[in-house]
Amino acid sequence: MPLSPKQTRALLDELAHFPNKKLGQNFLVDGNIVRKSIEMAELNETSRVVEVGPGLGTLTRAILSTGASVWAVERDSTLAEHIRAHVLPEQPRLHFTEGDCLDHPRAGLPDELAEAGFKIVANLPYAVSTPWMEAVITGPQPERMVLMLQKEAADRYIASHGSKAFGAISIFLQSAYVAHSKHLVSAQCFHPAPKVDSALLRLDRRADAVHFSAAARQCIRGIFTQRRKQLGALCKRAPRPEALQWFESLLESGVKPTVRPEELPIEHWQRLAHKLK
Repeated sequence: MPLSPKQTRALLDELAHFPNKKLGQNFLVDGNIVRKSIEMAELNETSRVVEVGPGLGTLTRAILSTGASVWAVERDSTLAEHIRAHVLPEQPRLHFTEGDCLDHPRAGLPDELAEAGFKIVANLPYAVSTPWMEAVITGPQPERMVLMLQKEAADRYIASHGSKAFGAISIFLQSAYVAHSKHLVSAQCFHPAPKVDSALLRLDRRADAVHFSAAARQCIRGIFTQRRKQLGALCKRAPRPEALQWFESLLESGVKPTVRPEELPIEHWQRLAHKLK
């Protein structure tokens, strides 16, 4: 059973640990949401699962209860010691790494196992959600991700072109994944309660996933730093000549010369990815 709010507070007091706001430590205390995460992930004894920030082990134990094997990474030294002392000894299917998820985006899951197929189930801190996501989708890609995110981050991941939330990460992620469900989660489901609502998001990998090279990602991120300017002017100043060639091909296909980055559909950005392989 997931830890209740009272049990979570008691365990944090026992560890003399005060939740670190900078690390986004908001501990999930709603058993229904834990069960919903497991249900959305569709896990069994053959599943390999990556978890970011296991914290007190609430979600970790729920994943392990399905028979799945878990690779988890935790940055906080106090919580890492708790996992090593109280969760790891009783769970032979748990593989644990203490460190930053940006350095270990797949929590130490070996490449050969990642290539064979894996899933990610995680409660992601807002500060690292976008760089972590970009690191994940540029390596061996999980077949499914079930992510607890601040609603703002979830909105950016699945934003459509033409919206203010649409940006580089929207392009990279949606070129590889389809969002199948988004479940809003109240701040009261966490301890301490954050000042914003969250969303539980399920993402499934596309069969025709488009890969963006490091050069393509750098170029697109650079363009979106000045998203209100016209795309043509941005491409003229881009460090790679392929960007201007790409924009000229857009004009030939009927795109307006005054288009701004956030107005351009994803399929056009994918053409830039093919130019900058």
